[in-house]
Amino acid sequence: MSLLISFVNVLFWLMNLAVFLRVVLSWLNPNPYNPNPLVSLIYQITNPILEPLRRIVPMVGPLDITPIVALFLLAMLQRIILSLLTAAAY
Repeated sequence: MSLLISFVNVLFWLMNLAVFLRVVLSWLNPNPYNPNPLVSLIYQITNPILEPLRRIVPMVGPLDITPIVALFLLAMLQRIILSLLTAAAY
């Protein structure tokens, strides 16, 4: 069971990292005509999380707070899943 808990922790860590890198990329504005495979991968990973939230979460002036909401929701989901796995282990 500890292997599954470790896997879940690593998976959520990677998701958090991808969202953070997406924020950094939004500041850097990568060239859309010559897409980097790593940039494309980050967008493919984060789009299923961020795009639905963008329809719900309003902009705060010129700021998109969707990544902050996504990180918060990912943390909540991680805690729920880990508590369920821990409870199932006993």
